[in-house]
Amino acid sequence: MAQKSVDEYINQFPQDVKERLLSIRRLIRQMAPEAEEKMGYGVPAFYLSEPLVYYAAFQKHIGLYPTSNGIEAFKDRLSGYKTSKGTIQFPHDQPLPLDLVSDIVQHRLGQIQKNQGEA
Repeated sequence: MAQKSVDEYINQFPQDVKERLLSIRRLIRQMAPEAEEKMGYGVPAFYLSEPLVYYAAFQKHIGLYPTSNGIEAFKDRLSGYKTSKGTIQFPHDQPLPLDLVSDIVQHRLGQIQKNQGEA
């Protein structure tokens, strides 16, 4: 069954995973207070005029989805993580790299501002 809200999504996980999701959520809210938080593709997401970032929990990792642009810009710093075109996996057995997440979100904010200027 699909989750109805971001809170319902987060609250379904064990406490340790919930804390990891909440720390990402708090960080993004601080950085982009004007962003709308909603479910997208069945996972929590923040939107401005376009998706800012999605995030999700899995059995062994937290997935961050900052679009392919958000991954490409940080490929050097992401070398220790499993990535694909639009996904970064942060394993549960490692501390969340919130400084890296912050930099990625900041990059995405800049990209969205740039895209708005071109519209």
